[in-house]
Amino acid sequence: MEIKWRKSSKSADQGACVELAEIDGEILLRESDDPGVVVRTSRVKLRAFLAGVKDGEFDDLV
Repeated sequence: MEIKWRKSSKSADQGACVELAEIDGEILLRESDDPGVVVRTSRVKLRAFLAGVKDGEFDDLV
């Protein structure tokens, strides 16, 4: 089965971006410059993480 990776249109042109795919209900994440490392999570967990990012919960880390 071919994985169809997607990235944001806001990603940098240098290829340094995070890509997402969905397989059998799991969300896969990888960095385009290190595609061999894949993180698997659920939609619920990814939504919770993204909500935290939008709320600024991780601003002190960047």
